[in-house]
Amino acid sequence: MTTRSVILGTGSALPRRCVSNAELAETVDTTDAWIVERTGIRFRYIAGEGETTATLATDAARRALAAAGIAADAVDLIVLATATPDQTFPATATKVQAALGIDDCVAFDVQAVCSGFLYALSVADSMIRTGAARTALVIGAETFSRILDWEDRATCVLFGDGAGAIVLGAEQGSDRGILATRLHADGRHNQLLYVDGGPSTTETVGKVRMRGREVFRHAVVNLAAVMNEVLEQAGVSADAIDWLVPHQANARILDATARKLGLPPEKVVMTVDRHANTSAASVPLALDAAVADGRIRRGDLVMLEAMGGGFTWGASILRY
Repeated sequence: MTTRSVILGTGSALPRRCVSNAELAETVDTTDAWIVERTGIRFRYIAGEGETTATLATDAARRALAAAGIAADAVDLIVLATATPDQTFPATATKVQAALGIDDCVAFDVQAVCSGFLYALSVADSMIRTGAARTALVIGAETFSRILDWEDRATCVLFGDGAGAIVLGAEQGSDRGILATRLHADGRHNQLLYVDGGPSTTETVGKVRMRGREVFRHAVVNLAAVMNEVLEQAGVSADAIDWLVPHQANARILDATARKLGLPPEKVVMTVDRHANTSAASVPLALDAAVADGRIRRGDLVMLEAMGGGFTWGASILRY
């Protein structure tokens, strides 16, 4: 009998401080109209003192566990996607593990930037399918504000901080769960979206650098292609998709990729206006928002997709 990874609960967490475009314009050479027209972003959350990737991830994990009705000590796997870990090592996942009071489980980080949650989901799904785990926390969490150049208006207006989490459980013979996932990477495009630092090169954290026009072009093409791939792999048609939950990078990218797939706007979950681009956290944040407000219901067919620096990109189809 086939074992599937089923989403048992979702959760999310945001920093206390919400920053509007108008507030940002007080210190950055930009305007609310400029940001909204080009990105759709109106607000972002910025981590303050005492708020880190680990604390946000832990809060999101606790909420996902509560929604699932699962005790923390039932978790035997934590996979945390982040490009902004608390420390170079150990893995931020182990800090979440300790904060949840879990004495022993497999816990590690995955780094694929904005595609990180899709990569983490695929790893956890594979481990559940093979019997290496039965109950997994899959988390996307970032404090991107700490690697932004606040004098570069082309990047600093785009990003925010936050965390999203899901609890995956093994179920046999279920018609729900993750049906198919496709992942890609192409390192030839490193210089289009990257951080200009690192322990092995500059011995610094570095700042985000991006060539936005080129990233936009690659994103639309790559995401449309991988969404068609995962539809074929799952054996479903685009019109069977109830909800598309995309990486929340830019409203124009979301609109363009949905059009290429032939999906109407009312089937697209969009939170970029409220949260900005939270990198690996954006897909689970959007998923939790749509579950919490009742849009996504049990039995719905949901597609997730994301693309990030590297380039990395991927898509997944699941029956919620």
